[in-house]
Order: sequence, then structure tokens, then C-alpha cells
Amino acid sequence: MRHLPSTDDREHHDSRSPVVRFCAQLADSSAFNIAIFVVILANAVVLGLETYPAVAREAGGLLRTLNDVFLAVFVVELAIRLTAFGSKPQEFFRSGWNIFDLLVVVASLAPGLRENALLLRLARLARILRVVRLLPDLRVLTIAIGRSIPGVLSLTVLALLVVFVYGMLGWTIFGDHAPEQYGTIGEAMLTLFVTLTLENLPDQLALGRELSDWTILYFVSYALVAAFLIFNILIGVVINSLEEARAIEHARERADALEHGASPAPTVEERVLAVREALDELEADLRRG
Repeated sequence: MRHLPSTDDREHHDSRSPVVRFCAQLADSSAFNIAIFVVILANAVVLGLETYPAVAREAGGLLRTLNDVFLAVFVVELAIRLTAFGSKPQEFFRSGWNIFDLLVVVASLAPGLRENALLLRLARLARILRVVRLLPDLRVLTIAIGRSIPGVLSLTVLALLVVFVYGMLGWTIFGDHAPEQYGTIGEAMLTLFVTLTLENLPDQLALGRELSDWTILYFVSYALVAAFLIFNILIGVVINSLEEARAIEHARERADALEHGASPAPTVEERVLAVREALDELEADLRRG
């Protein structure tokens, strides 16, 4: 989760102060991360309570005080994580999550922020997003979302092209029969976009059959191409991005384990190879027996 100095390095360098060693051990402990996680959840609860007018009137001062306390805790947490790097504070910025935490805390302390209620709420809301770095599975999902964006954008262009082509066909076929839904290319594309959910497909089929039974081919082909094919491609893009995100997170965990002098967990390929070797040895023993 963090790029911290290894325990062995800290033990072999007497020049490191006890404060640095203490901060490094504290920032790397599970109890510390759980405590920060609880504070983030409490901050989310307070932000939610502020949306109730009655609660804000009766306990507005207390809620503001709690928000200040949460901010102080986050400042102390950031100071501890930064101090853990000792004489190499630049290593702190190797982690994107550390940079995100720093930006969120600095934004909350920006001059003039408290005078702007909207910006203050946005800064407090951004603090809740810090929970992502504390949950490994949530980090994987976040990375997967980011890596899927290029593929999703390309798929969006393809989907718009399909909807436009079918919209033009729909305008040609149903423009006079159903002008409210297909009178213009914009109306036709909007109608077909809603049809992607397939909820109004029976209504569209009934509309087409009023004109001709051959229109069934139009709606069935659209459902197969747009609704089924494109959605399945989208699922494939997301699954592929999720696998890449898992590989990235696993590689980062292995790098952190090596940096701390620990033995990294074996990969799936390594475990499969070990099982195959064990089976080969067992088969060889059986043949000799």
C-alpha cells in the first residue's frame, strides 16, 4: 500500500532517528490503517448528517467541530506517513495514493475555502474518497475503471455509430408513421438509445407491425447488434481491465514485499508450475515403484 523504507534498512542505519523508525512502523501497521478507515467512515456519517436541515440546526456547531477534528487527524496521518521516509521524502511521491492524500488535505487547508460553502463541501467529500487506498479490492476496481476508459470510449464511438445508422433507417421507415419518436434523427436516436435497455422493445415491435411485419427485422437486428453484441463487448473490456488491474496490484504488492525484505506471495503461474512439478515427481515415483 505504501512505499516505506524496509525494516532491515532501518535496523542497519543507526543514523535514522527513533522518530522515523516509530513513524515507519506505525504507518505500516494494520491497526493504524484500520483507525484511519474508521475516521473516514465517521467523516462520511457527519457529512451525511449535515444534509438534514433539522440536524444541522440543532447540532451544526458540533458537526463543524467534528469535521475540524477529522481534518486534524488526516493532517497528523499525512505527517506520520511523510516522516516515515526519513531523509528520503521524495520517495513519498512515488505513490499516486500518497499524492492524492496530500492534495486532499492541502485543499481542505486552502485559504478562503471556509468562506465558500460549495468548495468546502467538495473538499470534505474528497476526504471520503481516501477510503479507496485502504481497501485492496477497491483499489483493484479503481485501477480497472481507469484502464477500461480507452476501450469504453472506443466502444462508445461504435455504439453511437450504430445508433446513428439505425436512427437514419428508423427515420426513413417510421418518420411519417411515428413522427413523435422518429420524426428527426435526434428523436430517432433518442428512441433507439432508450431501446438499448430492451424495456420498450415490445412497444417498438407493436409500432412497427402497425406499418409492416417486415419491420420486425429492423428491431430484432438492432437488438442483436446494439443491445447484445455491444454490451457483451463492454463486459469483455471491463473483465480484461479487471485482470490487468489485479496483475498490477499483485506486482505492486510483490515489489513492496521485496522492498520490506519479506517473501512475496507466489503468483498463480508459480503455483500452477509447482503443482505440475509435484505431479511429475509423483508420477515418476509411481513408475519406479
